Amino acid sequence: MWAWAVRLGTTIAVGSLVQTVHNAHVLRRPARGPSPAPEPLTVLIPMRDEIDNVTDCLNSVLAAVDRWPGPARVVVLDDESSDGTSQLLHQIGRAEDSVEILTGDPPPNGWHGKPWACHQMSRMAADDGVMIFLDADVRVEPDAFTASAALLRETGLDLVSPYPRQVTRGPVERLVQPLLQWSWMSTLPLRLAERSARPSMSAANGQFLVVDGSAYRRAGGHEAVRSDILEDIAILRAFKRSGARGVVVEGSAIATCMMYDGWREVRDGYRKSLWSAFGSLPGTVAVTALLHLAYVLPPIAMMTGSRVGLVGYLAAVTSRMITAQTTGGRRWPDPIVHPLSIVAFAALTADSVVAQRSGTLTWRGRVVGETR
Repeated sequence: MWAWAVRLGTTIAVGSLVQTVHNAHVLRRPARGPSPAPEPLTVLIPMRDEIDNVTDCLNSVLAAVDRWPGPARVVVLDDESSDGTSQLLHQIGRAEDSVEILTGDPPPNGWHGKPWACHQMSRMAADDGVMIFLDADVRVEPDAFTASAALLRETGLDLVSPYPRQVTRGPVERLVQPLLQWSWMSTLPLRLAERSARPSMSAANGQFLVVDGSAYRRAGGHEAVRSDILEDIAILRAFKRSGARGVVVEGSAIATCMMYDGWREVRDGYRKSLWSAFGSLPGTVAVTALLHLAYVLPPIAMMTGSRVGLVGYLAAVTSRMITAQTTGGRRWPDPIVHPLSIVAFAALTADSVVAQRSGTLTWRGRVVGETR
């Protein structure tokens, strides 16, 4: 039974490596080149207690807006901040004519915070043109918007999600954060996913979403995902239900993001969402078990002399290295502790499930896991 499980886990790891290699070759990338045709652009940035991000975020956004060939506006929503974000935003708004500051209302019944913030801002955007949703901890390059919009129009897609390079400093972030890109690089056939209407073939990152305005309205906008914790994947699924198409793309050359700094932020950040990542408790248990079968069991067998286990371990490490090479991460030595990354992810998932089921789950002062 043990040998059979090791062979099965290794087979999964090798299959994921093959998928990773394929995706590394077909992954779409925004190209720095000629500007897209002039059309309206609206950049939408929700902020809640982002005092440390306000200035750097908006400086990078304004530099990118300066290169836009058509009319452009930047809309920032202050989502009931309590740390001085509101005051700083209004100072910037008075100094920058292209920046509009909205004061957000509390989420109504049936809405989570971020979808509600994005919905309020979306009402300020034109019905056509390009809409870009951006998180406050993202820093964009000056050609980020032109390159992303050009890719959107050249491919005929309705949504592209340039995945920013994830900045990791401490050991915990380096252990866990690379799993974000690796998860879709190793499992999702990207070219098939961008054409498929199947909800399961969806990967997106709400840190940086570029959408066609008309398609966004037809899909129901963020109102269609008002009760979703993982609203980024949910919005792509809403697009697919409406007949639109979209896909995640490689964005490390045009954007960076430092999501978390230290163990406490990593734990709190993942706690708010991992409980819902796989649809249900049985789904969560099944995915976690499968990850251990493919990426923890083979290295354990390797340490007892199993050559099959060695193959499985090396396949996983190689998959991580290719992902890092493709998405701007650390190629070495971080991938060699991939089994520990999986164990850490499982621990974070269990912590999230326990917190949600006990009703103690909060994020930035709001209850998560239920809608009021």
